[in-house]
Amino acid sequence: MLVTVGRLGRAHGIKGEVGVDVRTDEPDLRFADGATLVTDSRVPRTLTVAASRWHSGRLLVKFAEVADRTAAEQLRNLFVQAEVAEDARPEDPEEYYDRELVGLAVRTADGAEAGEVIDVVHLPSQDLLEIRRPAGNAVLVPLVEELVPEINLDKQYVVVADRPGLLDPEGADEVPTEPGAD
Repeated sequence: MLVTVGRLGRAHGIKGEVGVDVRTDEPDLRFADGATLVTDSRVPRTLTVAASRWHSGRLLVKFAEVADRTAAEQLRNLFVQAEVAEDARPEDPEEYYDRELVGLAVRTADGAEAGEVIDVVHLPSQDLLEIRRPAGNAVLVPLVEELVPEINLDKQYVVVADRPGLLDPEGADEVPTEPGAD
């Protein structure tokens, strides 16, 4: 199964290195020397990692098939994907692949059905579960232990805390936005 592991950015230097916007929790594995990646372009292209290194908090990758800066610039904004076995699991038991979470049933702590996970949204600050509620609307729930205390892959469900406004935005408490407003 192909999974997206990064988006290629601008060229770095003149020897064909390219910056990568990492989209994986395992960059050292996915961008290891010799790893093969496939672009998601109209005509997919296979790239082999010749070398990778971190520079000022940014991953720089040199692909064997990219000889110079001009060739590297042609890769800009392409997503790259890696082949991952269907049964592969992250090393950390507290981490999950998106594909493992999408499709899971959502329950509240008291066992009430609350919907289905339809996507995992990755933001710079945190990840969010996008949940389709039984009424058909979708809500976003931060993927943090306080709000998602249990993920059971064997039984195919997640538990989401039933906090006011979390699963039902209409049920949220109104909070004054201006000082002194009631």
